[in-house]
Amino acid sequence: MGMLELFLVAVGLSMDAFAVAVCKGLALRRVRPGHMVLVGLWFGGFQALMPLIGYFVGVQFKDAITAVDHWIAFALLALIGGNMIREALSHEEEEADASLRFQKMFPLAVATSIDALAVGVSFAFLSVNIAVAASFIGVITFLLSAVGVKVGSLFGAKYKSRAELVGGIILILMGLKILLEHLGLLP
Repeated sequence: MGMLELFLVAVGLSMDAFAVAVCKGLALRRVRPGHMVLVGLWFGGFQALMPLIGYFVGVQFKDAITAVDHWIAFALLALIGGNMIREALSHEEEEADASLRFQKMFPLAVATSIDALAVGVSFAFLSVNIAVAASFIGVITFLLSAVGVKVGSLFGAKYKSRAELVGGIILILMGLKILLEHLGLLP
């Protein structure tokens, strides 16, 4: 997996965190740089940790399922992307909560990074340097989450569903690319 593909996966994965960060920015009365950094650290840290965990779980099963690894990577990315698109298109309103306490941020960080856990499993079947990939995903998510807090304070929830939609499309296309390359339909 090249740097462009890794960048696209990182952006795709970070869209859930971006959307939640937008909601945090919307709920905060006055956004300070410390708020942006804290939200970025929560989401970026978990987005870096989860692919590592997923990778090491996936490596345990790699030899047993090598013949279908490309299908597994495609299915995981397609499911994650499809779920993000479904959430983006649903018109359910989420309640904005301004709290940045551990009790509120921990479950949000875990929930927004579950997708990264599944992507980490798919990385076990691909040619990926997991330390570089996890770090890159964490940094991109940190930056986009910090920006999301500011965007939320300026524009409200206008971009939340668009971010999830774009993220879902990117992940599905990356899964399709992996599958088509394995089948010899792409160079």
